[in-house]
Amino acid sequence: MARARSDSPLLFEMVEKPDFAIEAKAAANGLWPVAGMDEAGRGPLAGPVVAAAVVLDPNRIPEGLDDSKRLTLAQREALFEAILASAQGVAMASVSAEGIDRINILRASLEAMRRAVCGLPVRPKLALADGRDVPPDLPCEGRALIKGDQRSQSIAAASIVAKVMRDRMMAGCGSVHIHYGFEVHMGYATVRHRSAIDIHGPVARLHRTSFAPFRLGAVEVEE
Repeated sequence: MARARSDSPLLFEMVEKPDFAIEAKAAANGLWPVAGMDEAGRGPLAGPVVAAAVVLDPNRIPEGLDDSKRLTLAQREALFEAILASAQGVAMASVSAEGIDRINILRASLEAMRRAVCGLPVRPKLALADGRDVPPDLPCEGRALIKGDQRSQSIAAASIVAKVMRDRMMAGCGSVHIHYGFEVHMGYATVRHRSAIDIHGPVARLHRTSFAPFRLGAVEVEE
């Protein structure tokens, strides 16, 4: 006899949505303001890594906050504007491709997040970081949350701000370096991007020459 099919979702089909529970618990313990911080652009072959720090207003949290990777372009753009209009504090910072080559991408990402927190107009008592690492030398207590952008609305907001700002920066690069298509792939290692590098070479101060495709290929950087 065939078994009845369950109408309950399987565990791996459930999509976790960020909420404000971590921030609310911290506030109840005297740790307020709470900032969420995240970065965008660790993987690309070109461009900066961009970080954002956001202190949400508990009474004006925009609807639909989520991990930026799970949102459409239109959703990210709308939420970006809503975050800037409603948050108690927003700050952004970046480390250039040259900086990434000098200190490595992990350290550059953490440094960008540290700078973003330090640039907030309000001084947080706690900063929540997406991932496994807490940026060193924060001006407050820091905590790392694995999949934090899917658990904390503050981190989700920071992920959206960082992603939108970096995409806009790369679109600007695309308007200057017209052969590479940065406005389309944002510096990631797509076929189009790799082909452009093969034909035109990497761009000085924009391509990350410490990354494997350049390091292994021993290509010269065009000024």
